[in-house]
Amino acid sequence: MSSITELVKQQKEYFLTGKTKDVKFRRACLVRFRESIKKHEQEIIDALHQDFKKPAFETVATEISVVLKELNLAIKDIWKWQMPKKVRSTLLNFPSSARVLYEPYGTTLVIAPWNYPFQLAMGPIIGAIAAGNTVVLKPSELTPKTSGLIATIIESVFASQHVAVVQGAKEVAQELLQQRWDYIFFTGSVPVGKIVYQAAAKQLTPVTLELGGKSPCIVDETAKIEQTARRIVWGKFVNAGQTCIAPDYILVHSSKKKDLLKALTREIRKAYGENPKSSPDFARIINEKNFDRLYAMLPKDKIVTGGQTAKEELYIAPTVLDGVTLTDNVMQEEIFGPILPVLTYRTKQDIATVIHSMEKPLSAYVFSGKRSFKKWFHTSFSFGGGVVNDTLVHFINDHMGFGGVGHSGIGSYHGKQSFYTFSHAKSIVRRSTIIDLPVRYAPYRGKIGLLKSFTKWL
Repeated sequence: MSSITELVKQQKEYFLTGKTKDVKFRRACLVRFRESIKKHEQEIIDALHQDFKKPAFETVATEISVVLKELNLAIKDIWKWQMPKKVRSTLLNFPSSARVLYEPYGTTLVIAPWNYPFQLAMGPIIGAIAAGNTVVLKPSELTPKTSGLIATIIESVFASQHVAVVQGAKEVAQELLQQRWDYIFFTGSVPVGKIVYQAAAKQLTPVTLELGGKSPCIVDETAKIEQTARRIVWGKFVNAGQTCIAPDYILVHSSKKKDLLKALTREIRKAYGENPKSSPDFARIINEKNFDRLYAMLPKDKIVTGGQTAKEELYIAPTVLDGVTLTDNVMQEEIFGPILPVLTYRTKQDIATVIHSMEKPLSAYVFSGKRSFKKWFHTSFSFGGGVVNDTLVHFINDHMGFGGVGHSGIGSYHGKQSFYTFSHAKSIVRRSTIIDLPVRYAPYRGKIGLLKSFTKWL
C-alpha cells in the first residue's frame, strides 16, 4: 500500500471518530493555525522571494494578510456558521418544523497553484477545517521554498490524520486524484482543471474549480484616465501579472486610447522606475516554460512601453501593446504575465463581439462614470465577479463568495462561503405525532378533488 493510500485511509478513519465535528476542537485548531502563521511571517516573506522574487509588500498584502483575515473571521464566526438554520415549513407537512444542518463532507483534497502559493493553499484549508473535514494539501512543486514552509507550518499545528501536506510533481498529483475523496478543491489552469474534473467524475466526487480566463477591462469615454491607468497598472503588474483575476486585456473607447496609453506608460514608470528590472517591487516569471510562452506573445512592432526581457533572470518588463487584433497570439489564451494588450471599440456591439468570442472570464472590470453603461455591461456579460472603477479588490471582500462561471470555474469560496463550500447542507423535517391527516394514505378513491382543493391554497 502506497504512503498516499495509507494517509487517506488514516484520515478517513480519523474522520469517523467524530473529533473534527466538535466545534470547540475546530476553533482551537484555527487559533493554533493563526498563531503559527504569525510566528513564521518573515520566513513566508523570505520563501516567496526565493521562489520568484516576490516583493515583501506584495507577500504581506496579497498572501499573509488575506489568510489572517480569513482566519480571524472563521475564529470569530464559526459558532454562528455551524448553527442549524430554521426554515419555513409547508402546510402539506402540518404540523411540522424544518431546518438545515451543516455537516462536513469528510476527507478532502486541496490542490494549490504556484502563483499565490501561500494564500491559495491556506485559504481553502481554513474553510475545510472550519466545516469539520480532514484535509490533504498538494502545494505546487514550482514554489519549493514556500511549499516546504507550508508543510512545516501545518505539521507544527495538525496531526497528519487531520491535515497533511503531500509534496511532489504531477505524478504525485495523479496518484492523489486516483484516491476516493469526499470533496476536491482545485485552483489552477483550465487544462489541469479538466483533468481534475474527469478524475472526480469517476467517483462522483463534488468539486470546486477555481480556474481563470481572459478577464476584460473596459474603459469608456467618461473614465478618469489618470486614476484608471494607475489602478490598471497595479492590478495587472502585481505579482508580475501572474494573477488569475488580473486584467488580461483592455478595451478602451477609441477617443481615449492615446490618452490611456500615455497614462499607462507614466504609471508604469512611477511604480517601477525607468528600469523595472532593478526594481525591488517587481517579481519574476515562475520558470523557463512560462517565460518562453510569454516571450512568444511579444510582437516587437506593437510594443508601446516595456518589452525588455532577460531569460537568465526570468524577467519580462511590464509591457503595453497597441494595435493588437483578436488573431494575435497574445489574444489566443490567458496571458498570465506582465503583458497588457490594448484594443479599441466604438460601439457596444464592438465590446460584445470581442467578449463573446471567448469563454466566460473569471473577472471583468469596467471604468466608467456613466451609470447606464455600467448597468448595461453587468447585465450583458457573464463572468465570475468584477469591480467598477478598480481591479482585483473584489477578491478580498469576504462578505461575498469568489468563483468563476463556465470555463473559469465551478463553485465559490471566501469568508462564510468557504464554510458552506466544504459543508453538506442536510435538510431535516420534524413531523408531529399529534395529528395524522389520512388523505395521503391509500385507498385514494374520492380523494383527488380534496387534494386539489387543499393544494391550491398552498
